[in-house]
Amino acid sequence: MTRPADAQHGVLVLSCQDAPGIVHAVSGLLVTERCTIVESHQFDSPVSGMFFMRVEFAHTDGAPLDLDGLRRAFEPIAATFGMNWRMTDGAARPRVLIMVSQYAHCLNDLLFRNSIGELNLDVVAVVSNHETLAGTAGFYGVPFHHVPVTRDTKPAAEAALLEIVRAERVELVVLARYMQILSDDLCRQLEGRAINIHHSMLPSFKGARPYHQAHARGVKFIGATAHYVTADLDEGPIIEQEMLRVDHALTPEQLAARGREAETRALAHAVRWHTENRVVVHGSRTVVFE
Repeated sequence: MTRPADAQHGVLVLSCQDAPGIVHAVSGLLVTERCTIVESHQFDSPVSGMFFMRVEFAHTDGAPLDLDGLRRAFEPIAATFGMNWRMTDGAARPRVLIMVSQYAHCLNDLLFRNSIGELNLDVVAVVSNHETLAGTAGFYGVPFHHVPVTRDTKPAAEAALLEIVRAERVELVVLARYMQILSDDLCRQLEGRAINIHHSMLPSFKGARPYHQAHARGVKFIGATAHYVTADLDEGPIIEQEMLRVDHALTPEQLAARGREAETRALAHAVRWHTENRVVVHGSRTVVFE
């Protein structure tokens, strides 16, 4: 019987020390459970000796998946190989909170891509330390929360943010050019579920007007880096990077415009790959199955 095109897909992502029989064990279980593999990626790291795998699967007859039952059936295999693993519904829409300050490009890009189905997100809130972009959130029908931040109010502001995260059952926080440094404690509480974007000229050009600094030095490449948030500022595991070649003919403003293009693309890719369970974090690095 041909599997219907709209059949429910499950996604299994795993990592463990490489050993003989891993792929056989995974595929054998799926066959036993009347599942067929829709998409499969694997990576055996010659440096770390780790094995990484992402498998997307469906019932051969298109019937709904019993993911709880499949998880229970997979547990002995995971224990045998000492796996870190997760099994999810491929169609699940993660609950996402976007944080932003006054630059609109990343926020607008994410909301637009989501509105046309390029991303599969349930954006439950936009949080900002300014009111500038309330209209952008409103245009897409997303609740907007103004949480101002000063040096004295920062602990209270972060507590308010965490309350929204808890109340809205947020699964992913996206810093879409949120121009505030998160405290170490907040970074720890959001570990593994917060993504940031910044221009990739750090640490050379820090602080205000980085593209003007880059122009003054005559840089030939600019770009953007999307990474997981950690207490080490802008040094979390990298998910995606975009790079553009530039030359002497561009003004600082044109450099900044090109930089915005790179930022939107890098962030959109990182968010999509994370929410499609295509990213595996291993120490300070990631394995990304595009």
